[in-house]
Amino acid sequence: MKKTILVTGAAGFIGSHLAEAFLRRGDRVVGLDNLDCSYDPERKRANLDEVSRAATSPNQWKFVLGDIREVAAVDRLFDENAFDAVVHLAAMNGFASSIEDPLRHYDINVLGTLNLLNIAKQHLVENFVFGSSASVYGNTRVLPFMETDPCDHPLAPYPASKRAAEMLGYSYHHLYSLNFTAVRFFTVYGPRNRPDSMAFQLAEGIAGKKKVRLYRKGQMQRDWIYISDLIDALVAAADRPLGYEIINLGCGEPVLVADFVELIERHADSRAYLIPALLPDIDVPCAFADIGKARQLLNFEPKVTLEEGVARFWEWYHGSGAAAEKLLPVEN
Repeated sequence: MKKTILVTGAAGFIGSHLAEAFLRRGDRVVGLDNLDCSYDPERKRANLDEVSRAATSPNQWKFVLGDIREVAAVDRLFDENAFDAVVHLAAMNGFASSIEDPLRHYDINVLGTLNLLNIAKQHLVENFVFGSSASVYGNTRVLPFMETDPCDHPLAPYPASKRAAEMLGYSYHHLYSLNFTAVRFFTVYGPRNRPDSMAFQLAEGIAGKKKVRLYRKGQMQRDWIYISDLIDALVAAADRPLGYEIINLGCGEPVLVADFVELIERHADSRAYLIPALLPDIDVPCAFADIGKARQLLNFEPKVTLEEGVARFWEWYHGSGAAAEKLLPVEN
């Protein structure tokens, strides 16, 4: 049965891929994004162009330039569209930026989410999926990361804001029976990666001749998940009203950053310019997802191997024009 779905943050890396996936299976999709300048808005517009090409009719896809904090505008959007589900991905991202401007992070990530929850409740939306982050686990000693971990020691305002939004979701489930699923993203990579992502930075370090910091000589582990696998899980979450759930989304196979660097260098047939650096105290040495719950509740099974995913990512980066734009002298 075809659905009408709201995707916030639809111009971003994950949001644009998700909107495409819904369109390809025949759903009607409304994308909401304010095209903020956290990175080049032209990249976001290019993502939206890709989404538009996936629509098979003029009425199947609608993009709305707007902000999740604008109460009247968002309420009007819900009035005009009988949404079956909301997938809320709009957010301010990043540890460092949240330290520099914590008020903006909380305004968007917490109050913006509260606004959406309140309006979704008023309009009797069946299912609300929230894009959370593995960073809520902080420097936990529990491996692999389990959804039952208390997550009460965030290392920066950004993960604290994500955890606060998860708890708001529980309140709205408890009080109003709103189905709310928080999906905690681990290290997502693939075409359209954000410029501040690890994979994109490494690609810049190869094609752009720019130096990239490598913490602890790459002796940290990350749980890499390719974008198409993540999208499969998000679509499943949007289709399944589960009450209140928190679900990890990774591959369940942590990989050394040094090995990821070696893999992308091999596909690029070139070396990245790397600067040794100490691991900041806002980062963790290991991220490792227990994905048993995702398997059980979302029928989730990662399909794309790291080898295949890195090959696809580099092919996209090398052919997208991004590499050609960045051919600069090595920075001192």
